[in-house]
Amino acid sequence: MADLVYPPIIGAARTLFRALDLKIEIIGADNVPRTGGAVLVSNHVSYLDFIFAGWGALKAGKRKTRFMAKDDVFRHRVSGPLMRGMRHIPVDRSDGQPAYETAVAALRAGEVVGVFPEATISRSFVLKKFKTGAARMAADAKVPLLPVALWGTQRLWTKGRPKTLTRRHTPITIIIGEPIHLSAEDKPVMVTRRLRAAMTELLDRAQTTYPESPSGPDDAWWQPAHLGGSAPTLEVAEAEDEKESAEKAARRAAAAEAKAGQG
Repeated sequence: MADLVYPPIIGAARTLFRALDLKIEIIGADNVPRTGGAVLVSNHVSYLDFIFAGWGALKAGKRKTRFMAKDDVFRHRVSGPLMRGMRHIPVDRSDGQPAYETAVAALRAGEVVGVFPEATISRSFVLKKFKTGAARMAADAKVPLLPVALWGTQRLWTKGRPKTLTRRHTPITIIIGEPIHLSAEDKPVMVTRRLRAAMTELLDRAQTTYPESPSGPDDAWWQPAHLGGSAPTLEVAEAEDEKESAEKAARRAAAAEAKAGQG
């Protein structure tokens, strides 16, 4: 199937990067498989991570990535047609099996499928718990896992902060780790632990070698607490996520009750 939407989106991204003069550094380009399926697994600190994780694979190995994303994005009047046109994969969180099967089929067909195993943006900017889906997909499709660490993207747009898409000269670090090949005996839980350990090392490297530091206390929000920043700790961030999830569930329940009452 011809990619009619992906090329112009790539062109638009390239124009944006040039206009903002983003300082994008890609490390580990040789680790991107030039052919065959692979599960690209990235940390998640920004709403723009799919752009930069995909950019890393594209620039390093000329590979287009089909990202798995919540189906709300596909229902949006602007992003929906673009996501479908780029053949990204919608995920219904109440029933993820169809998305899983679509992703495995794409992997078997030689595609790169992108996954954020933390499921949501990390407010603490350190790795949250990983879901095992990426490891299970790689095992079922018999393809490698490709760990990727992103850093600096949170300075442009992240959860709980205003968008700063006009910010110029921001350094963006993309580190691509060595592929993780699975054997028939590997269990998804153990593979996920291996994957998380590898990505922890990549993220630590990206954070500690990043070329800029916060300019002062008011700018320390994008730095994790363990490096002296004012981002919440993982425990505090998880409590905030749980509160947000409960509030969303309450709103959905209230909306469903109101709709039933109208009927």
